[in-house]
Amino acid sequence: MYRILQRRLFSLKPIKLVEQKRYSTCSEGGGEGGNQYDSTRKNMVIGKDTTVIVQGFTGKSATEHAKLCLAYGTKIVGGINPKKGGQKHLNLPIFATVVEAKKALNPHATIVFVPPPAGAKAIMEAIKAEIPLIVGITEGVPQHDMVKVKHALLRQNKSRLIGPNGPGIIASEKCKIGIMPNHIHKAGMVGVVSRSGTLTYEAVDQTTALGLGQTIVVGIGGDPFNGTNFIDCLDVYLKDPNTKGIIMIGEIGGDQEENAAEFLLKNNRGDNAKPVVAYIAGLSAPPGRRMGHAGAIISGGKGKAVDKIKALQKVGVRISPSLSQMGVTLKAFMKEKKII
Repeated sequence: MYRILQRRLFSLKPIKLVEQKRYSTCSEGGGEGGNQYDSTRKNMVIGKDTTVIVQGFTGKSATEHAKLCLAYGTKIVGGINPKKGGQKHLNLPIFATVVEAKKALNPHATIVFVPPPAGAKAIMEAIKAEIPLIVGITEGVPQHDMVKVKHALLRQNKSRLIGPNGPGIIASEKCKIGIMPNHIHKAGMVGVVSRSGTLTYEAVDQTTALGLGQTIVVGIGGDPFNGTNFIDCLDVYLKDPNTKGIIMIGEIGGDQEENAAEFLLKNNRGDNAKPVVAYIAGLSAPPGRRMGHAGAIISGGKGKAVDKIKALQKVGVRISPSLSQMGVTLKAFMKEKKII
């Protein structure tokens, strides 16, 4: 009996690993439904006229950050609380469902502040309502729930998800849909994309101090099954004439950085190639130990920082020697290319 059970166990396929590989590459155009979801990248271009609703509107964190977004100039037009529909909060209307808010306000974006167990359900509700941009802030959304969200995302072309477990997105001095500090952002010429929230702020602070400023900053989150990856953001930055340089901040785990290198090789070449600087966190991380994020783990010999660095260097990306030198590395690169 033991031998029979042993043979059955060893014959089982590693379903979770297969799913992760499949879904992590689909939004790069490499899987079923990938191409139609790619068309939603344009939804990340936000500005002063972008209208936003807040899911979980009356919660403590949602209220605090909604106030900060409003202070920044973001046009928050209402929010969602299933038990308080018809009431007001922050002098803005509350709706029971996202569909109701969509019909009444037709917002471009929603920011999701709900507890982790309900995180995926809230995102799915926004997808059903066809909200163009969904920003998931919630940390700790169960990954088996996010697999279902990813499956739904890749089979539609109306909604783009950023996150979850990220700081959100900001068009500096225009529109903030997230939890990033208000004061460090300055309108300018650099696109920043990062798997880490706090490291995003570091890159922003440096580019502001150096007089470069930012166009659009995106924290894609560190979870394995997120809605937006490096390639999605790089595609937006390469097509944006106002973005003159790019900083991407990666970390150990997964293959997003390697895939980004392949994308840059094909799409950022020649005399008009934009300067790209990268910093990869976790260079000294031991294999098998998760470092902060659910996706930040070296597993099966893959996802090492050194391999990511080599892949990016091969396609002309400058690697910042330390976290504190991302801004100066990019500025020097831009001067070499006579952009500034």
